[in-house]
Amino acid sequence: MAILRGHKLVEKCKIGLSMRSTSVPLSFLDLPLAGPIYVRRQFFYHFPHSTLHFCEATLPSLKTSLSQTLQLFFPLAGNLLCPPPPHKPFIRCTDDDSVPFTIIESKADFDYLSSNHAKSLKDLEHLVPKLACTNTHDDTFVFPLLALQATVFPNRGLCISITYCHVMDDSCCSNFMKSWAYFCRSGVDLTLAEKSAPCMDRGVLKDPKGLEAIFLRDYFEERSTWKEKLAGKTSEVCNAEDYVKATIVFGRDDIERLRRVVLKQWKRSEELSSSQYVSKFVVSCAFVWACLVKTRHRSEDEEEDKEEYFRFAADCRDLLEPAVPETYFGNCLTLCFAMLKRKEMKGEGGFVNAVKVMRRAVSDMKSDLFKDAENWREAFTRMFALGSTLIVTGSPKFTVYETDFGFGKPKKVEMVHSIKGMSLAESGEKEGGLEVGLMTKEAISGNPWDPNSRTSRRLSREI
Repeated sequence: MAILRGHKLVEKCKIGLSMRSTSVPLSFLDLPLAGPIYVRRQFFYHFPHSTLHFCEATLPSLKTSLSQTLQLFFPLAGNLLCPPPPHKPFIRCTDDDSVPFTIIESKADFDYLSSNHAKSLKDLEHLVPKLACTNTHDDTFVFPLLALQATVFPNRGLCISITYCHVMDDSCCSNFMKSWAYFCRSGVDLTLAEKSAPCMDRGVLKDPKGLEAIFLRDYFEERSTWKEKLAGKTSEVCNAEDYVKATIVFGRDDIERLRRVVLKQWKRSEELSSSQYVSKFVVSCAFVWACLVKTRHRSEDEEEDKEEYFRFAADCRDLLEPAVPETYFGNCLTLCFAMLKRKEMKGEGGFVNAVKVMRRAVSDMKSDLFKDAENWREAFTRMFALGSTLIVTGSPKFTVYETDFGFGKPKKVEMVHSIKGMSLAESGEKEGGLEVGLMTKEAISGNPWDPNSRTSRRLSREI
């Protein structure tokens, strides 16, 4: 076994499939995410067995079930091809394509890596499978779509990691991982295979506003920057040593308490609307957003009029008319944002102000799914140029903790990003709760969830 940075490479294989060459077009909603945009997710499991036991008893099932799953999700074995203008990007699959699957043995501390505690991304880096893009002689960018890795912590645990290109969204990834897990623990079930089979029909996704031409123009503008950005780069997280990742867990009681704070404040100021419902997503994210702004900008004279943005994506499969199948393969996301001036978030009512604007953003999205979509790229650029932006990924609706390969539900599911932001998932510990993963460059001692921090004391007065 080769030694990789103190970790042992057990095996490196490729899982292929036999099929005729084919191509899969991208939809108009894939275009804003086409290119070198990768998502990384890690599933940690209790696994009290040796590496030898894993290789003999578990790995064969993982390989066989992965091959079976890829028969359904065949585009993932292919590549995203991005030829020069005026040609559109597309997915190409050939009988030579395959998915790299790497097996590593790690001496790292499994309990530490699978905890909610703050940890350096450098400590997680060896768990993340890498993908490398290429640029052909005719200036076509080629992006592999999927890489997988299993890391064995002998007699302690197992981490199954996925890195995938954003030609599929989190909903697709969840469907893929759960299908692989089901086939691994139960064998092939033709009934489930039919239910899990992704819908590849681009015709189910309508473009009534003619956004494809606008998104294609924006895509070509972004593509013109890739050659410089991608020189010598892989899909790994950049500058991992500069970032830390920690998880905050909100229990159901915590969320209800935050809701009561909001309703109490609205009642006091006579701002109660006909609908008093505040979603779990809105109240939890607003709280974290307000905490971060107050923690990072404590000085009273620090650019009080600067804009603070909260940017999120919403799965709109069931919101479209007609509804898009739950198993649709691709991106079916609309982008949304909320904005407040920094001074409006730093005051005593900052949390409640954040709830108001986020609740309004969600309501506006539901009434007009692609409102201002023609300006998405411009608005995104403006957010980073003129303000401070917090981006959220993931959702509790994807139920990642139901991904069971036969050794129980995950102890921990982690998302690792190349930019500062936060991730969301259902709680693996508390029923009805939420996990908020937060990645930041800042020192852990300043984290807003520290009960002794100045921000926590201020928010305690608010609550």
